[in-house]
Amino acid sequence: MERMLARARRQLVVLALALLPAAPGHAVIPGIQGPSFSLRAGATYIPTPDGDSLRIWAFGAAAAGTPLQYPGPTLIVEQGATVTITLTNNLPEPTSIVFPGQGAVTTSGGAPGLLTAEAAPSGGTVTYSFVARQPGTYLYQSGSHPELQIEMGLVGALIVRPTGFDANVPAQRTAYGHPDTAYDHEYLFLLSEMDPRIHDLVDFGHANLVDNPSAFPVLWFINGRNGIDTLSPAGAPWLPAQPYDALARTRPGEKVLLRFVGAGRDPHPFHPHGNHSRLVARDARLLGTGPGTGADLAVDDFTFTILPGATYDAIFTWTGRKLGWDIYGDPSDPAFAHDCTDAVDNQTGAATPDDLDDATAEYCPDHGKPLRVTLPGFQDVAFGGWWSGSAFLGHFGNLPPGEGGLNLNGGLFFMWHSHNEKELTNNDIFPGGMLTFVIIEPPGTAIP
Repeated sequence: MERMLARARRQLVVLALALLPAAPGHAVIPGIQGPSFSLRAGATYIPTPDGDSLRIWAFGAAAAGTPLQYPGPTLIVEQGATVTITLTNNLPEPTSIVFPGQGAVTTSGGAPGLLTAEAAPSGGTVTYSFVARQPGTYLYQSGSHPELQIEMGLVGALIVRPTGFDANVPAQRTAYGHPDTAYDHEYLFLLSEMDPRIHDLVDFGHANLVDNPSAFPVLWFINGRNGIDTLSPAGAPWLPAQPYDALARTRPGEKVLLRFVGAGRDPHPFHPHGNHSRLVARDARLLGTGPGTGADLAVDDFTFTILPGATYDAIFTWTGRKLGWDIYGDPSDPAFAHDCTDAVDNQTGAATPDDLDDATAEYCPDHGKPLRVTLPGFQDVAFGGWWSGSAFLGHFGNLPPGEGGLNLNGGLFFMWHSHNEKELTNNDIFPGGMLTFVIIEPPGTAIP
């Protein structure tokens, strides 16, 4: 238990350091740029928060000294590019990669398999090639012995950027080349699960004894990590085979693109707290009535059931609209002095008021409204490390000695998690599993 607590404290300190203020920016998904990739498949171990060390099979970049990783590297390419992936197999059985949603995949080398050409064990290679014709979020996974190899970890995400994409030009920072899919920040949420009994059998050379119908997952992952490892920074050195984090950050009024990937065998009802999200695409196809219509069939929802093999793209925005109180505090108090100016539409720039402050996205009809509750005394409250001591965004209040300290910007924290409650554990240890957070940061806070 002490080892687990020490690990948690270390993660939270690193998280706090990562939140230090700097110049504003926009979040991007870590991955490797294409269109040509060299990957390898092999075996490695990952730590889990219940104290286990789990044998997995994983993809990784083929470059010398690059660790295998779970999930596999996120492959990022541009629409229209000819994508080439060469796979070297260091596993004890044939393996391959399939790319759902990509048409006319050609192969060279390898041997015919059930779904595609396979690389032979112990060093065999195969090359796949296709044209990335449609932008969006895609899954890639093993096409060989998938009932075992996907469970073991041979999965990853593929992101196809639309024609003309430029992350540094807001008008060209879209998921599907249409303004309905414009965003300020993007985050990947690749959801999966594992049954340690299967991994132990493989680890000890008894893969032939695996009984797939009896699989019973007790570990749940976002981007290859269990909560609260999901909060550790990307590339954390103590998680060498789990390089991708899952902590989202945004500022009021900004659009956050959520890319969901169902990479396991079970559906997962994922719930982003704080506001409804607008589902704009599914399986890398815009939810629209036809070409040029944008996402006119988009739907708002508070929970998305992420099905196995499916992908979803949603837009999340938080403003505090209609909370009924001023999220920045009492403007008549010098400590909270601020105004609310609404001259333009924050999304279009048109001279049409939208009830939101033009700079901070404060909901102007609530400007100056008091918080209509009396906060309880210290003796009646259990404090968390992320509580700033204040109910107002960007502000701090008094805290007992030793409490707080991990919320360096006075942000608001909302949990994002599976709504299947058992999936919030690490092998029956709560909290853990498929959970992470979004931090609503004050205007002007840096988000790298």
